[in-house]
Amino acid sequence: MNSPLLGAVALGYAPLIDKQRQVTATRLTVIPLRPDARLEAADLLTAVSDVWPAGGGAAVLSIASESLLEDLLGKEPSANLMIELPAFMTGNEALAPALLALKKRGSALLLKGCPTAPVPAELLPCFKYGVLDLDDEARGNGTPLPRLLSGLKEEAQIEAAFQRGAAGVLGWPMHGPYEPPVDAARPELAADLQVIVELMSRVDQGEDIERLEQTLKRDPSLAFKLLRYMNSAAFGLTVEVSSFRHAIMLLGYARLKRWLALLLTTASKDHAMRPVMYGALRRGLLMEELAQGMDDREMRDEMFVCGLFSLLDHMLKQPFAKLLESIPVPERVRQALVDESGPYQPYLDLVRAIESESVWDYRSSAEQLMLGAEEINQCVLRALAKAAQLE
Repeated sequence: MNSPLLGAVALGYAPLIDKQRQVTATRLTVIPLRPDARLEAADLLTAVSDVWPAGGGAAVLSIASESLLEDLLGKEPSANLMIELPAFMTGNEALAPALLALKKRGSALLLKGCPTAPVPAELLPCFKYGVLDLDDEARGNGTPLPRLLSGLKEEAQIEAAFQRGAAGVLGWPMHGPYEPPVDAARPELAADLQVIVELMSRVDQGEDIERLEQTLKRDPSLAFKLLRYMNSAAFGLTVEVSSFRHAIMLLGYARLKRWLALLLTTASKDHAMRPVMYGALRRGLLMEELAQGMDDREMRDEMFVCGLFSLLDHMLKQPFAKLLESIPVPERVRQALVDESGPYQPYLDLVRAIESESVWDYRSSAEQLMLGAEEINQCVLRALAKAAQLE
């Protein structure tokens, strides 16, 4: 993933969500850190090729550089890479041959923003969707294409967008800590999640393997999913894990907590939680990647758990102060999630800046942690690639 481009841009990402709350693609935003930076489309395609190889998962490239975007249109991106094109650029007649060539090769384009003049009739079939933000929609501006709404930050906004006929949304269904409705009863954990929480507690207390196996046997599907995670390429174990007992022998209790944390944040059967689980998995992997320079293996594992659990309040509909009374976490993780303090909090702030595609917050967090853009962006791409392998 080494590329000259990675040191000159800020990368952000967000899910493309359909009405059934499936995440159908990842939108990768590419924002130059300096307006005079010379950026090459070939470097961009090299950087993303490990995450979204030809024939792999779908991605939307949203590029905030007209010159880089024009260069990309003249290349041959794989068909699974969709490209956002600002509406004003459709008036550039010199780009028409490249747009038509992309359509012929099977590449999809997204029309970003509201056209100030009609899109040329021969170019309109090149576009799969129109992308509008809430301000565009509020002004009554429209698009001749099925529309995606971008920049949404809450589940209520997402649901309202689908009620208004949106084909999809680009955004996150969670913003800030979970706040329960007034007088809301404390929700009960689903039975499968109760098993995981109990197992985490037993591991934390160091109970023997037989007791742990008996707990897990209450839900065999969880045991299967746990073993599948452990044997995935994303986590690089050199020996295939054949049983829960085998897993404990290989990993030990300390690292087993990590896999159980992953299981807890990806086991919900609530379809509405799919985008939140998507976000939690990537937060955990990105936090872990950002921690690779730390000498302490325990801290790297804790950073992974901190990122994973940072959306658990939205998944389980409880504030962290209540939630973590029953779910054991390390003290440094609790500090970040409950008190918004401690050594992991600056890393969590950086991850949120990356999700929000905010260059100002990106710069501020990077400077606080003394991390360069190239290092951060490599971590982002590695985390996205590992998440794709797990899913």
